[in-house]
Parts: sequence; C-alpha cells; structure tokens
Amino acid sequence: MEGTNPVNKKLAAALSGGAVLVLALTGCGGDDGNEKLDAWAKEVCDAVQPQAKKIESANAAIQKETSDNSTPEEVQKTDSKAFQDMSDAYKAIGSAVNKAGAPDVENGEKKQRDAVKELNGISTSYADLKKQVDGLDTDDQAKFADGLKDIATELDKLSKSGNDALRTLEEGEVGEAMSRQPSCKTATAPAAKS
Repeated sequence: MEGTNPVNKKLAAALSGGAVLVLALTGCGGDDGNEKLDAWAKEVCDAVQPQAKKIESANAAIQKETSDNSTPEEVQKTDSKAFQDMSDAYKAIGSAVNKAGAPDVENGEKKQRDAVKELNGISTSYADLKKQVDGLDTDDQAKFADGLKDIATELDKLSKSGNDALRTLEEGEVGEAMSRQPSCKTATAPAAKS
C-alpha cells in the first residue's frame, strides 16, 4: 500500500492549489457604492457560493482519500467524482458570470469574456482529468501511482495558470463590489490568505 501514498499526498497538495482558483474571488473592501455594480456582484457571488462549496467538498474528499490507506479503486472512484464535480462547478460559475453580463466598469466586457473563457477552460481541464483518472489501471499499483503522478503534475499546472482572467475580472471596483457581498465573503473566507 505504501506505493501510492506519497503520490496521493502530492495529488492532494496539487489539488488544494487548484481549488484556490475560485476561492480567490475576494476583494479588499471599499465602500463607494455603485448600485449597478453591486447588483452585478451580488448576482455573481450568489451563484459562486454553492459552487465554491462544491469545489471545497470535492477537495476535502480527495484529501481524505489520500490520507487514508485507500485502495487504488477507492482513490480512482473518489478522484473521478471530485474532478467531475469541479468541472461542473467551474462551468456553472462561467455560466453565472456570462449570465450576469459585463460589470459596469472600464473594459467590463473584455474582462467578463476573458473570465468566462477561462472558467470554461478550467471546467474542460477537470473533465479531462476525470477521463485520465478513469483510464488508470487499478490492478497495477506501480502503473497507477505513475498515472496519479501525471495527474498531479497537470493539476499543479492548472492551479498556477488558471486564475489570471479571474484576477483581472476582480481588479479595482469589481473586487470591492464583490467584497461587499455576504455570499462572496462566506465563499472565500477559508482561502483568502493562500
């Protein structure tokens, strides 16, 4: 059993990086109200909150699975479901940002477009990881461990590259408006300092 455990831990570490993506949706406070922007932020934050919870649960499931001495079958099943959940969650956030329209700020349309494109891209990446984990050979411990290693590497890349457009979306007034929304505060509290 020892074979997969270090790899599982690597996977868990890479994953926690990936989940920070959406939880980066915080702002730095500020109180210049802009009704239009506040309404936009409320719509996005309210939609993001349940998805952020879903991503956190998926993460927690993988963390738990990796800390136990789980069989390859158990790891595969848990990871597969978690990646599917994450894929769905990012897709839903992308749809929410799309539906909310452009925020009432300079370059709002471009920021919105870029963020939606990125969120959909992340969703696709997680769907690909699900396919990858589903295809691993659970009968061959060493092969399975190698497969997990590749997935951890992909996850690591995903977590590093994945939040530029989101960061751009949340700059300045948009971030401030979001930080005033209770639903964004609760969605992001745990990862605010990562």
